[in-house]
Formats: sequence, C-alpha cells, structure tokens
Amino acid sequence: MAAATIVHDTSEAVELCAPCGLYLKPITKMTISVALPQLKQPGKSISNWEVMERLKGMVQTHQFSTLRISKSTMDFIRFEGEVENKSLVKSFLACLDGKTIKLSGFSDILKVRAAEYKIDFPTRHDWDSFFRDAKDMNETLPGERPDTIHLEGLPCKWFAAKDSGSEKPSEEVLIKVFRKFGEIRNVDIPMLDPYREEMTGRNFHTFSFGGHLNFEAYVQYQEYAGFIMAMNALRGMKLMFKGDDGKAVACNIKVSFDSTKHLSDASIKKRQLERQKLQELEKQREEQKRKEKEAEEKQKEEERKQRELEEYERERKREEKLRRREQKQKDRELRRNKKQLEKLQAEEQKKLQEKIKLEERKLLLAQRNLQSIRLIAELLSRAKVTSIFISAANEEPNRTRLFTNLRGGWRLLFIKQQILYLSSCYSLFQKLKKA
Repeated sequence: MAAATIVHDTSEAVELCAPCGLYLKPITKMTISVALPQLKQPGKSISNWEVMERLKGMVQTHQFSTLRISKSTMDFIRFEGEVENKSLVKSFLACLDGKTIKLSGFSDILKVRAAEYKIDFPTRHDWDSFFRDAKDMNETLPGERPDTIHLEGLPCKWFAAKDSGSEKPSEEVLIKVFRKFGEIRNVDIPMLDPYREEMTGRNFHTFSFGGHLNFEAYVQYQEYAGFIMAMNALRGMKLMFKGDDGKAVACNIKVSFDSTKHLSDASIKKRQLERQKLQELEKQREEQKRKEKEAEEKQKEEERKQRELEEYERERKREEKLRRREQKQKDRELRRNKKQLEKLQAEEQKKLQEKIKLEERKLLLAQRNLQSIRLIAELLSRAKVTSIFISAANEEPNRTRLFTNLRGGWRLLFIKQQILYLSSCYSLFQKLKKA
C-alpha cells in the first residue's frame, strides 16, 4: 500500500473510532496525463521533473499534497496527484484538464488531460452477483454470503493496544473500531497466528514504502446490514490517524468483500485442525530438538569429562616431570655438595698432612740440632781430656825416652783421628742445616 502522508486539513474527516484516534478521510486523488511530441532531434529528451514543475505552476495558488509519476513512456507521462480536500479536486481539474504546456527548447505544445482518480472498490452488484452465481456457496451459512470484509494495508501501530508496549495489532482494537457499523460475529488477523504462514505459504508481514508495518484483517458482521454500512462508509475513503498531539497522517487501504469463505465455519474448523496438526508437529519437533539437545549436551558433557581427564593426565605427567626434574636437581646438588665436601676434606687433609710434615720436620731439625750440640759437646769434652793429658805428659820430664816416643806417636795418631772425626761431624752438620 501507499505510504502514510501528513494531513494538514482534517475538516472533511469522518469519525471512525475517536478513542483509538481513527477517522475516515475522502480520497482526493486525480490522474494527469501529458502527451509527449515525437522527438525529431536525436539525443534530445524531455525532463519529467520539468513537466512536473509546470503542472505544479498551473494550479496557481493551490498546491498538491503529493504528485508522483505513475507511468512514463515515449508517448505520454502519467501522474497521480493528491490534494487536501475533496472540494479542491474540481478546481485542480479545471486548471489542468484541456490545458497545454510549452517547454523550453521544444516547439511542440504538450497537451494535458486530467480526471478524477477512479477508485477500485466493489459495488453491491459485484458481491450480490458473485454469491448468487457461486455454486460452492451456501448463503444461509456465515462466511459463504456477503458478510465479511477483507481489509489490506492497515498500519499495525494504529491498531495496537495502548500501554501494551507492542506494535502488533490487536483483535480487540479491530472489533472496537468496526463495531460502529454493526454487531461483529468474528474477526481474524492472519499475522497473529504463528502457524498461518506455514498453513497457507503466504507471508503476512509486509512493509509499506513509508516504513510502517501493515497487516490484513477479516471482519465478519452478524447481519448483512452491518456489512452494507461498513462497505458504504469505506467506499472512496482512506484511513486517517490523529495522535494526541493533534497531528494527523493518512494512508490508503484496500477494501473488498471476502470471496474465499475465510470465516466460514468449515474454513475455521479446517484451520483449527491444521493448527492442531502443526502444533503436534511442532511438539514433535520440539521433543526431537529436546532429545537432540540432551544428546548434544550429553556428548558435550562426555567430551568435557574426557578433556578434564586428559587435562588431569597432562597435569599429572607435568607434575611427575617436574618432580623428576626437581629430584634430579636435588641429586645433582647432593653430588655437587658431596664433591665440594670431599674436596674440602681433601684440602683439609692435605693441609693437615703438610702441617704434620712441617711439625715432623721441625722436630727432626730440633733433634738434629740437639745431636749436633751433644756431638760438639762430646768433641769439646774429648778435646779437653786430650789437652789435660798432654799437659800431664809435659809435666813428667823424667820419663823414659821410649815412653816419650810412644806418647808422641800416640798423640799424633789421636790428633789425626780427632781431626777426621771433627771433619765428618762438620759435614754432617752442614747437611742437616741444608735439609
């Protein structure tokens, strides 16, 4: 459906449901066709924008609410224009229909034809003849007679329950709005049924060009009079919403009578059965998904336990490796300490041996010094005895010559022996000193 447009003049609006801020406003559209001349010069073209600006200038003091190109060919350009009020349509048609446009750079004159927009809306003859001629319809049954209105392009926000926080349309609001024309037997908003798309294969979530989410609805009246009043009220109208701030917007909606027995008892029952089947199928799918999810969770749990076991095993091996490494390091430390201790003990033992040797050497030197002293003392004592003996011999002059000669020889021999003995003692003493 067309985008919602801002409404500046709401004087022609008809109340539909004031508490919901909904009104009906007459459709004020017109069709404008501009015939194009044959272009004789190649490469030269007519600007659609320039033609549109000329049309806007032809309506004098008034202006279009919207003006857009609906079709463009080599022969003509067709525009759809809309004005604020129904009363302005005739004025616009008088300013446009039968007039001409002269474009700069073109010698030919463009002819303009304007007419009121022909609304595609069913008449009473359409639905009466349809239900009369339909062989599969029973006009005594609800839904198989002219009692149901099919609406398309209704903005969701406008039919949402207030203070609900949701932008989805509400069946209660829909009943409240259309109850004005008569007692309502049943309503249906397909987009609210989560199974409807799967049942019909249709997409009920459609967006308009204005960015508003639109929906379709079926409204079934209890009496034929309510259906007639609603269709007559909606003919040639568009839906307008007026907010609490007084600003109003309007959008075109498509209205037709239901020819598909959508709200007949048989169709409703069929949809209920299909819904039940889909619900059962959905339960089965959910059960299957639940089982798959449980199996997946179980598998994940087993994988998690396996990962934990592998992680524990890796941690154990790592700790064992660290423990062996620490033990090896401790063994190396012990061996190194033992070697150092043995080295220290060997050094101490060596120092002790050297000290013992030094003490023994000192003792030996002391003993040798003592022996030298004793030897020298013995030599001195012997030298003294010899000296005394010689002195005594010199004091006896009256001895015989034999004794004198003997004494001289003995003395000479003794002196030689003493000299040799002293010489050997001296050599020994020098060696001891050097050692």
